[in-house]
Amino acid sequence: MDKALTALAELTGRAGKWLGPSAGPEQPKATAVVVADRFDTMAWRDTYAQAAGLRRLAHDLNERHDHTDDLLADVFLAAYKVSPRMREHADMDTSRLVNHEVVTAMTGSPEFAELRRETSGDPYAAAMSVLAGADALRAMLEQAGRAAERTRRAKEARQDAGRAAGDVAGALQQAAAEAEEDGSVPEDAAEALVRAIEAAEAADAAARQADEEARQALAAAAPGIRAAARSATAGAVEQSREERELMRAWGLGPGELERMPFGRRAELAERLRSGRLGRFADLIGRFRQMAAGERARKVEHARGELVGITLGDDLSRVIPSELANLGVPAMRSVFAARYAESRLMLYDSRGEETTGKGAVIACVDCSNSMSRPGPGGITGEAWSKACALALLDQARRAKRDFVGILFSSAESVKVCRFPASGPVGIADVIDFAEHFYGGGTNYRAPLSAAVGLLEEEFNTDGRRRGDIVMITDGECDVTEGWMRGWNDARRALGFRCFGVAVGAPGAARPGTVLDALCDNLRGIEDLTDVHAAGDLFRVI
Repeated sequence: MDKALTALAELTGRAGKWLGPSAGPEQPKATAVVVADRFDTMAWRDTYAQAAGLRRLAHDLNERHDHTDDLLADVFLAAYKVSPRMREHADMDTSRLVNHEVVTAMTGSPEFAELRRETSGDPYAAAMSVLAGADALRAMLEQAGRAAERTRRAKEARQDAGRAAGDVAGALQQAAAEAEEDGSVPEDAAEALVRAIEAAEAADAAARQADEEARQALAAAAPGIRAAARSATAGAVEQSREERELMRAWGLGPGELERMPFGRRAELAERLRSGRLGRFADLIGRFRQMAAGERARKVEHARGELVGITLGDDLSRVIPSELANLGVPAMRSVFAARYAESRLMLYDSRGEETTGKGAVIACVDCSNSMSRPGPGGITGEAWSKACALALLDQARRAKRDFVGILFSSAESVKVCRFPASGPVGIADVIDFAEHFYGGGTNYRAPLSAAVGLLEEEFNTDGRRRGDIVMITDGECDVTEGWMRGWNDARRALGFRCFGVAVGAPGAARPGTVLDALCDNLRGIEDLTDVHAAGDLFRVI
């Protein structure tokens, strides 16, 4: 064979490594860490479109780091999906290996399972968890800065190697086209193919080296990323828990929140956190819990509070085990004998009897002095409105109308009505709780308004025996004529008036105007104690 010619078979053997399915440009790999279907993707896109905070975070991260849009989507979906599945490291595009490290560090932290109990299936909660971990996400990306640069270089090196492999295929094709019938290849074509093979070998070696450097950089960044991931997840758990408790304190359960539009829910959360009573969500929750406990202590058909077991013949109070004897034919005569002798075992109760049937009306003093902090930093306003909200719950469960009357001076009276026949809007509840006047204290205006409402209820529906709860920290004079009218209305309408003097022991003394107005009056000095008003919720 001529020295200027090289056998095609020999050249093909050297080029074989760069031919076939694995040769040429790198095959596309996954850019998302979390495996997601189209519905998951739609949930992310809808949430992203509604959440300005997510868009601001994405813009901020994109100015300093690469592929952070994909990272935010992955973090969101990891929190949102019921059973999130992560792709393997080998399945990821080289440029997204930092994202893979960050997401797997977060999902692998012990706190993440607790976070998902708050966020799974709830796009709003998942989005808030992303925002709660924003600072930690920044820290993780900073930790991974060198690794990100190395993965970028590895990506470019692998692309160069793919192009070099493609050049080998092209050069071999050209050599084959110029080959003689005996399989020999002209020297120029052979040298071009050899150069392409050598370039591919060098590019492949460079790509392997870049891959190793990227792997080492990721390994070096991993401890810092894991620490920041735990911090991010713990912070998100704490914020999710606080918001859940805040919403629960205001009577909003998970089901109602998940049905609420994203924007309205975000606005509501912000309003509750920053409103006048935002600092006292715990107090509101404790009041509602206490009221629920007092309701649970009531025994159906029993008069007052259960205190034990007694003997008698009141069939409405017979204990279940005694009634069970009626189901056994042989014991029916025993039951009849005990009944005749008044020796049946009965629930024994004492105390107050619930008699109210009309509206529950809470008159809440909003004078300037109610804004002064008391023990524990709690104001009279916070205590009184937390009590009023618990009374609202009480009225709803008894299917009674509730009215909140906010007052200070004679001209400053706001009436908030919550009919039993309709739903309670959270916006109306917040408006009632946040409204505050300042100024002085006048009893006559709110109590006259309350009597007018009870008269209206009686004239419309024939209902009597409403309950008025007057919560104040001030004292006020009333005229004799007004007091006669008050007493006449009380007899005609059969309502009761309960007085609560908040942080004002003088107003609760016998002989005061408030004492004359009320059937039952108590003073509250320790504003951290919600149980001081517990008996109200057994009789209203």
